Amino acid sequence: MALILCLETATTNCSVALSKDGALLALKEDKSNNYSHAEKLHVFIDEILKENNLAVDDLDAIAVSKGPGSYTGLRIGVSTAKGLCFSLNIPLISIATLASLAAQVKLQKGFVIPMLDARRMEVYSTVFDKELNEIRETKAQVLDENSFIDYLEKDKTVFIGNGVEKFKAICTHFNAEFILDKLPSAREMCSLAESKYKISDTEDVAYFEPYYLKDFIAG
Repeated sequence: MALILCLETATTNCSVALSKDGALLALKEDKSNNYSHAEKLHVFIDEILKENNLAVDDLDAIAVSKGPGSYTGLRIGVSTAKGLCFSLNIPLISIATLASLAAQVKLQKGFVIPMLDARRMEVYSTVFDKELNEIRETKAQVLDENSFIDYLEKDKTVFIGNGVEKFKAICTHFNAEFILDKLPSAREMCSLAESKYKISDTEDVAYFEPYYLKDFIAG
């Protein structure tokens, strides 16, 4: 049972949610195509607390999307979360970005494969079963027409995320279903964060770093 502030900054969606006992209380997002985290993240945090008549001291934990995703976006989110946790002396909870993206899909059977664009024909992806158990580790992979064929041959496979469009263009398998242009949101982090909070699955605030998956290369 906890009041948890959830921060999602791994993509262009600057998203802040407030949850109580795993249920969503409030959500603020900017889903524009531009990165607005530096300008809006702290504003959203302040607004969401004030609108719910709460102060930062009321929070029991901070949850942050850990990646993979945008290098700069992740740095901003994690730095903010760590600063709050350190100053308030409350736990830091990390949520896999692709797990919260996959949680937007409700399946009766088959697989869900969240994909985030990693430029060119590359995506960040992982594979979950219908209960959202991870059954293949997160990878940065270059797509071709045979990508994910082992899952597609077995059952319905739902692809979701901003990396899906490039795969849809080359995949014609009858078991493939595509959900385009979806981004990770702090909304789906709420229940995931509560589950981790209950079992004290938290991070070391001093040493926690985002999960970049690939090294940062300045353009």
